[in-house]
Amino acid sequence: MKKILAMMMISALAVSSLAACGGNSSTTTTTDAAADTTTAGTTAAAGTTAAGTTATAATTGDFDASQPIEVFSREDGSGTRGAFIELVGVETKDDAGNKTDNTTVEAVITNSTSVMMTSVAGSEYAIGYVSMGSMNDTLKALTIDGAVATAENVANGTYKIARPFNIVTGASLSDVAQDFVNYIMSDDGQAIIEDNHYIKVDSTGAFTSNGASGKIVVAGSSSVSPVMEKLAEAYMAVNTGADIEIQTSDSTTGVTSAIDGICDIGMASRDLKDTETEKGVTGTTIAMDGIAVVVNNDNPLDEMTAEQVRQIFTGEVTTWDEIIK
Repeated sequence: MKKILAMMMISALAVSSLAACGGNSSTTTTTDAAADTTTAGTTAAAGTTAAGTTATAATTGDFDASQPIEVFSREDGSGTRGAFIELVGVETKDDAGNKTDNTTVEAVITNSTSVMMTSVAGSEYAIGYVSMGSMNDTLKALTIDGAVATAENVANGTYKIARPFNIVTGASLSDVAQDFVNYIMSDDGQAIIEDNHYIKVDSTGAFTSNGASGKIVVAGSSSVSPVMEKLAEAYMAVNTGADIEIQTSDSTTGVTSAIDGICDIGMASRDLKDTETEKGVTGTTIAMDGIAVVVNNDNPLDEMTAEQVRQIFTGEVTTWDEIIK
């Protein structure tokens, strides 16, 4: 059954580090929004989960675990959704390789990281997922399969819900766009990525600008755009002749814009598909990022298994008391 939810975003109120991108159409769409949030301290206790494992829960207080779980997901084209549904098993594949996104039709669809964050922060019984680098104290990130969502755990492989941040470029770049790419991959650029709580990749060494000037258009993933804004700001301080415009949408739009020549550099929070690279673009990984499974701060739950996450997002588990015992 389809339900419609529209929340208009008060841009000045949006959390400063908000970003994300992924699959199947669901019933409700939430657009740029703002929501008041509260944080509540809780006391830890142990409980048995629906999947038969032990999860850490806190004293419930006023939290009514019999209430339905309000599932928030991302829009079609979001790289974050695409990576999330694959990594936690919401997406299935048949013998012919055809993929099916089994996200529950009851999920509320949000169109950016910022909307996902304000939506979950504003709904006591909500669950969603966001770029780990965008996390702040308005939400609670759950421990998954015993691993906390941290950059260190993504890097060492214990936190497995992770994906690449890619830039997408065509066969040729302007001198100034190439200079910016060189900056991103340099020691300086990778230091900015690490400073913003993402996982850096191997750098190319010290940066020396070619001194080119002009405008660079960067477009795509709302998960990548927050760190891209930091990179652009730092680069323009080094090369004052450069002017960078960042257009935030989703990963698929970023790839398509690079293919069509609408932008110089696309942003994608997922790997490129063969059907995309066949059209003459190349993906370059600039960082790795974890996807945090998030709940409202008033939720007493602290951890889940990946299987429980899958069950919630496919609609097999629909109330919190199936998880919090």
